[in-house]
Amino acid sequence: MTRNPPSARTASRRIHRLLAVGLAAVVAAIAAALGYESQNAASSFSADPPSSSAALVPNAPRTEHPGALGEAGGAVPEGVTVFDDGYPALTNLDPELLQALRTAAKAAEGDGVTFYVNSGWRSPERQTQLLREAVSKYGSEDEAARWVATADTSPHVSGDAIDIGHSDATAWLSEHGAEYGLCRIYRNEPWHYELRTPAPDRGCPRMYADPTQDPRMRQ
Repeated sequence: MTRNPPSARTASRRIHRLLAVGLAAVVAAIAAALGYESQNAASSFSADPPSSSAALVPNAPRTEHPGALGEAGGAVPEGVTVFDDGYPALTNLDPELLQALRTAAKAAEGDGVTFYVNSGWRSPERQTQLLREAVSKYGSEDEAARWVATADTSPHVSGDAIDIGHSDATAWLSEHGAEYGLCRIYRNEPWHYELRTPAPDRGCPRMYADPTQDPRMRQ
């Protein structure tokens, strides 16, 4: 058996060291690149999409707006029921309407139904904002009027209307609401209810096709 000369062994070790250092540098660069891409991906998934609310209120929920367009103006977070106090959308409702809603909601609980609130009282500013959004969505003021009233005519602004969430609750009200004076007003809005005190004895009045047929909207 022959041995490599010392100079050959030294050169071999030096080459191995250089290869090890180079490999470590490549691995470190790949790891750094992967970490950077992962961080960017996480940021893109966690960040809210651009919106007027996000621009005005950093880290605010997407449906939230400041001042008269937020909770103070009638916005309602998801999951609020007719029994939740502390939200102007409920506390600014007509007291008789709110009482009728809560009485009906207690009866509905026996059937496993919860009355969630999509919207109740609204500030004039919030109503105007919703109308602007409807015009943008539907393409014209005439078409938007089928869904959203002006601040001067909306029963939401006066505290006389509530929009109930979840189909099981609206189905329950469609069957039992009149017993509590709670009536659906528009055929195209199964969620919209108002108080009609004669309803327990006489039944609810005939519904309008949509808000444009409601004489109150022509004031």
